[in-house]
Amino acid sequence: MALPRPHRFDVYLAVGGLLGGLLLMGLGLATRPSDDPITVLDGNWPVLPPLVVMAGCELLRRSAPRVALLTGTAAICADLVTQGNLATVLMFTDLVYAAVLYGPLASARRVQWITGLLTVAATLVPFAVWRVPQALLIGVVVGVVAYGPAATGWIVRNHRDAAEAAGLRAEQTALLAEMDRSQAVTAERARMARELHDMVANHLSAIAIHSTAALSIDDPSTSREALSVIRENSVEGLAEMRRLIGILRDGDEEPSAVPTLDGLGALVDTARANGLDVTLEAGHEGEVPAPVELAAYRIVQESLTNALKHACPGRVTVRLTRLDGALDVRVTSPYGHRDGPRAPGSGAGLVGMRERAALLGGTFEAGPEGALWAVRATLPLTEGDRTEGNRVQGNRVEGTRVEGDRP
Repeated sequence: MALPRPHRFDVYLAVGGLLGGLLLMGLGLATRPSDDPITVLDGNWPVLPPLVVMAGCELLRRSAPRVALLTGTAAICADLVTQGNLATVLMFTDLVYAAVLYGPLASARRVQWITGLLTVAATLVPFAVWRVPQALLIGVVVGVVAYGPAATGWIVRNHRDAAEAAGLRAEQTALLAEMDRSQAVTAERARMARELHDMVANHLSAIAIHSTAALSIDDPSTSREALSVIRENSVEGLAEMRRLIGILRDGDEEPSAVPTLDGLGALVDTARANGLDVTLEAGHEGEVPAPVELAAYRIVQESLTNALKHACPGRVTVRLTRLDGALDVRVTSPYGHRDGPRAPGSGAGLVGMRERAALLGGTFEAGPEGALWAVRATLPLTEGDRTEGNRVQGNRVEGTRVEGDRP
């Protein structure tokens, strides 16, 4: 397999080391005199092969650090039997440094151990043999040439790995922040969609139904009554729309006047004015958390809207009771086959009610029960139950897909 192209910096090191070594040869500067006991080959020319090989190894310091270090070790050993060249020694120290910095982790640790043991051996063995303080200088030289570069490479490698890990953590943090932002935007859009649907759909449904009656019945009194209901619902719907626009413009987290269960009486009166025969049975005495009040109010509101559009003639019953630390909301209306809804629907009513119940950790059911259509929601009243429900749901609403407000 062909080796990758050398890095530009490695080429500069190789060329610079080779030219520096040739300059030292030309000046006659060597690391040891010709009469040194370990000098086997005298003269300048025996110094050249180790120098050239070491310069070639510099080209591989980054792409193949282990091969470069092994070859460079052989070259430095060959340089020891000549008068020596300082450029060859300096390039070898760089190969040790590069082997620790760029090589595999296991290899880097191995190089550190080997150079450390060589330094200790080069310090103790000569001193034990010759018993002169000058023998300790051999260990110092080996430490500077071998262990020093290895230790430096290990320190730089640790700093590099720490910087890469910090950069990776920063990228992950930014990614998580973007995911949180996207989820927050999606959740806010879903919340505003539910509010818009629940606040306006009731009024628009009543307007559509009574305008149809006014157009189909040629009776001035009936038309006047229908127009009166239309005007009342249009004014209330416009007020709700202005309030919602104010929320969006001002950035408030919650509406300035959040509906509560105390407003169910007025909601039922409005439904009666729109033509529904509604009775309210409220047995929820005691304090109810604001999120639960809002969800219960909206579920009753949407259920009455669905009954206005889909229910057969008959009694509609709204019942609120406390059951085992939860608020039970139940709305029933006559169920049967009709030619079609009295007003068009978006199909989002049941989905929105299911979402409201799920976000509080509650349950939601809607379907026929004999001759009735029943909507039932159970909403926990304690914070712990709602938190547990949110964690189980994972802030996602799970349930069957609903094609329409009613079958």
